[in-house]
Amino acid sequence: MNWNLANVFLIFLIYSFLGYLCEVIFCSFYQKKLVNRGFLFGPYCPIYGIGSLFITYCLSRFKEDPVVVFILGSVITSCLEYFTSFVLEKIFHNKWWDYSSYKCNLNGRICLQNTLLFGLGSLVVIYLANPRIFKLVNKIPSLTLKIISLVLMLIFIIDIIYSMVIAYNLRNRIIICEELKKEKLAKLPGMLEKLIREKVHNFKTYPKRLLEAFPNLKNSNFKEFELMKKLKEKAKRESKKKKFNKK
Repeated sequence: MNWNLANVFLIFLIYSFLGYLCEVIFCSFYQKKLVNRGFLFGPYCPIYGIGSLFITYCLSRFKEDPVVVFILGSVITSCLEYFTSFVLEKIFHNKWWDYSSYKCNLNGRICLQNTLLFGLGSLVVIYLANPRIFKLVNKIPSLTLKIISLVLMLIFIIDIIYSMVIAYNLRNRIIICEELKKEKLAKLPGMLEKLIREKVHNFKTYPKRLLEAFPNLKNSNFKEFELMKKLKEKAKRESKKKKFNKK
């Protein structure tokens, strides 16, 4: 494969989309309802795209030995998942996924089940997906490929910016939840409501999609999130009522 920016980005998006499909199918089956997974709002999970590029770049030289591909692929992807979980937790003050209930897990960030699945996924990438995806990408004329990649990159960047705004809003809510849980006064419903009302006054959005995509974030702060939502809705109603009375 020609490792130029247009080729690499398009292949990254293809694998990000395929990873998104796998996440949606698996999580929807597990939760018994359709779940729109992923940090971003578009139909892609970048961690799968990055992982597939790492696997392709690092393991193509071991193509003649599937056992090596499986083992190294398991290690590379598990390290990526652990690192991503660690960074997200440090930034957003909560775990976006937690495998603590799974057997053979490491700090709830990775587990043996996923590691084995990632190893199998590495075999799929090297032996099945790459030949077909590379062939498809190579058929696209150079100029057309650059235009497609540029347009998709702009959309991707806009998605990242918008998603970061929503995620930062969620981060602030999680921090507030942590503060309230430490407050003795938070045990009193009336005082809890007063404290949250003061803190969420300037919140513009409710990160509903992110909370549905990563239920662990909501479950660990369920009481506080629900109260925030109710108070925000109440504030909107009061604001509309005031505007109507002025008219």
